[in-house]
Amino acid sequence: MNHRLHLKFEQLERATERLLASAEALGADSTKAPAPGQWSAAQVVHHLLFIESNIIQYVQKKLHANEQLPKVGLFTRLRARFVRLLLRVPGFKFKAPRGVATLTDTGQVPTLPELRHTWEASRRQLERLLNEYPGRLMNRAIFPHPRSGRITIGQVMEFLLDHLLHHQQQLDRITAALQSRAAAPSLAKK
Repeated sequence: MNHRLHLKFEQLERATERLLASAEALGADSTKAPAPGQWSAAQVVHHLLFIESNIIQYVQKKLHANEQLPKVGLFTRLRARFVRLLLRVPGFKFKAPRGVATLTDTGQVPTLPELRHTWEASRRQLERLLNEYPGRLMNRAIFPHPRSGRITIGQVMEFLLDHLLHHQQQLDRITAALQSRAAAPSLAKK
């Protein structure tokens, strides 16, 4: 695996473990939304897994198609950096691309242990993909990001990490809201 990809992969692994531990720490509350129309912790995990799995499948398909991949231009690099910046702004919300939010909003989300198991398998698939990724394609556009444009595999890894960290902030807000809601009845009794 390319050294830079390896470092990004390790960062993604650590961030994923932290996110899963945060969701699992909620116990049975992991399926409760903090307010109507908002996602539960399990839905956040499901969303992240869905995105990562689809990206892996797309990149694998592109690699097997053996077509000429374009180089990434300066404008796309700047847009990708801007999207990365916005993902790191606390409380900033993106509207999820069509079809992504709909799937998560349906409420048909597996349990956290099932999600963890599926994510571990998906992550091994990503690791194999990165191990086998051709060095000659490192600066070629491999994935069409809905906001950044066509990005490289390195930018894909940066997006996966930034996207996960963005949703970690959401998970922290969900946890705080559920804890304050649980504390409110006990304060009212006093």
